Amino acid sequence: METNRYILSILVDNEPGVLSRIAGLFSGRGFNIDSLSVASTLDPEVSRITMVTNCDAHIIEQIKKQLHKLINVITVTDLTETNYVERELALVKVHAKPDKRAEILRIVDIFRSKIVDVGHNHYTIEISGDKGKHEAFISLIKPMGIIEVASTGSIALAREKVK
Repeated sequence: METNRYILSILVDNEPGVLSRIAGLFSGRGFNIDSLSVASTLDPEVSRITMVTNCDAHIIEQIKKQLHKLINVITVTDLTETNYVERELALVKVHAKPDKRAEILRIVDIFRSKIVDVGHNHYTIEISGDKGKHEAFISLIKPMGIIEVASTGSIALAREKVK
């Protein structure tokens, strides 16, 4: 069975337990959530959940129908087949030996990322972009000695329709 990557943007009431019910809907049916990001919108009473999952088309339709039935769900938008902007944020802590610092700074500059913390023996680098940009950055910085990585899930917004 072939699976596809789906990205859902879900507006919900900003109340305790809403995220738990949505995650429970997935886990109760044995589906995995690959990425999950939640934050308030401009309206403090509404939150946006951006969720990425891999499944077949039949399953995603079931998921969307079940999400619409949840009381605190306002809207469910499947961005997969639309034009959208997607980003992830990562913090990458890397060994910064004196002989490698100039090379690290060049890589940081090429990827339009930035150093957000400096220690005697490390740099912490902030990078945002799509998954491909993150993977390319990690592959170039890996030889320097990555200490640890923390990454957000995907966030996405639909692009404005061109008239």
